[in-house]
Amino acid sequence: MSFKTSCRLVIHESCVSVFDLPEISHPFHNIHLLKLITNGAPDYTDGTCHISGVDVGNLLYHCDICKFNMDLECAVKNTPPVALSNMKVHKHTLTLMPRLISFICDACGTKGDRSPYVCHQCHFMIHQKCAQLPRVIHVNHHDHRVSFKYPLGLGEWRCGVCWEEIDWSYGAYSCSLCPRYAIHSLCATRRDVWDKKELDGVPEEVEDIESFKRNDDNTITHFAHEHNLSKDNITLEENNLCGACVCSIGSNTFYHCSQSECSFILHETCANLPKKKRHFLRPGPLALCFQHQSYTNICHGCRQVFCKGFFYSRNSRNFDLLCSSVPVPFFHGSHPHPLLYLNSRLFGTMKTCQCCGVDEDKAVVGCMKCSYFLDFRCATLPLSVTLPRYDDHQLTLCYGDEKASGKYWCDICERETNPKTWFYTCKDCGVTLHVFCVVGDIRYAQPGGKIIDHAEWGVRNTSCIFELLSNNSSSRPLCISCHCRCLGPFILRGRTVDYNSYFRFCSSHQEYVFFCSYYCLAYDKENSSIRFICPPWKS
Repeated sequence: MSFKTSCRLVIHESCVSVFDLPEISHPFHNIHLLKLITNGAPDYTDGTCHISGVDVGNLLYHCDICKFNMDLECAVKNTPPVALSNMKVHKHTLTLMPRLISFICDACGTKGDRSPYVCHQCHFMIHQKCAQLPRVIHVNHHDHRVSFKYPLGLGEWRCGVCWEEIDWSYGAYSCSLCPRYAIHSLCATRRDVWDKKELDGVPEEVEDIESFKRNDDNTITHFAHEHNLSKDNITLEENNLCGACVCSIGSNTFYHCSQSECSFILHETCANLPKKKRHFLRPGPLALCFQHQSYTNICHGCRQVFCKGFFYSRNSRNFDLLCSSVPVPFFHGSHPHPLLYLNSRLFGTMKTCQCCGVDEDKAVVGCMKCSYFLDFRCATLPLSVTLPRYDDHQLTLCYGDEKASGKYWCDICERETNPKTWFYTCKDCGVTLHVFCVVGDIRYAQPGGKIIDHAEWGVRNTSCIFELLSNNSSSRPLCISCHCRCLGPFILRGRTVDYNSYFRFCSSHQEYVFFCSYYCLAYDKENSSIRFICPPWKS
């Protein structure tokens, strides 16, 4: 950094050399000399560079005859090419038109206000950034490659990302295998949609995405299990759970382990889950994984911990089956319009979930027109649940009533519920229940599940194992954290000796310690990857 005492001018060392060039002749404005100005753009201009559109700051080159501004980046540091040849988006040479001019970009169909690249043969005109568009790419909203096409072609088109109409007279990306699938050029090249890999000239490999090998009509070998799985008809116990989605097998067709002493079982639909898939939650392909008990995973969609089942993963980012199965568009019973994936960081503002009222700073699904948003935890809540304490009556998710009045009470925690927000109810019993009291804050929670909580403070390289227990007995233990009776659907139980060595304190002389929720177990660790929801009986 350099500093001039007399006028208090502070400049980068890399910018000092421009003072040797008080006037320059530049190919972008060769009719007049451009003069160096050190006190900002004149008031009769808009203060931006006529080439790049960025704020010129204090140091710039200017032509007072043409009211022409150019920042140092475009003038001397990183001057854009005057002409471009052999581009992916157009077959002819493109020439820069260095002036303020309103136009519609032929590549993306949006407005521009300065310095486009033009083709004098075709009257083709595009943004500078669109001149660099790739020809062939893979996006996370579609299974096949998509290619840039100009014009897109006559027809009624709708973008596969934003779900808005595409003007067929401009450029867009389309799929050669799916004749009605297309994406806006700017949507297809968003950083949360495209992995930045140009595939033009790269041979397309046919990947084997099947997660099992078929041995015969009734037997398969699945990657998630060491034994063969059979499709023979057998009688199952009432509470058999699928090893992938951790849901009841019910009346669905299934595969079971061929070894009589092994209880592993999969829905047929879950067994057919692809080993790799593309999903809007990550730009690149996701790989199917099986949860092991050596650690506890966090879903980066709903930001909850889960301890069982299959999940999809990429670069240490894990997504449970519920979140990684949300389609585009997503239709939810709480809103009449389709909901689209919105990356809060990309759009620059946090969105408030309509269900829980919590501000989400990462990702939501929502309707921009109505300002209606749901985080992934609430968007994937089960529409119906059964609990043993209500004689297995079906509990139905209700989306609240803005006109509701009077007081309602949760039948589980005996705290007041807000009828204007989401809750569960039983049509047979007429009860109202907090969402948290019904589903808790651990995904795929089942009796015998394990939460492996690794130390983040206290004794290093230690961990404590907590077992999930159904909270269906008449006596409910006290939570060692909030000192309330455990009221949620599951209790976390840990051995006192492990808990002492892990946290270095415990006043309990009992064999076990209990937590009413994952919130009480881990909230003090302030893990930003997890969305902590406070239990209603604690607030």
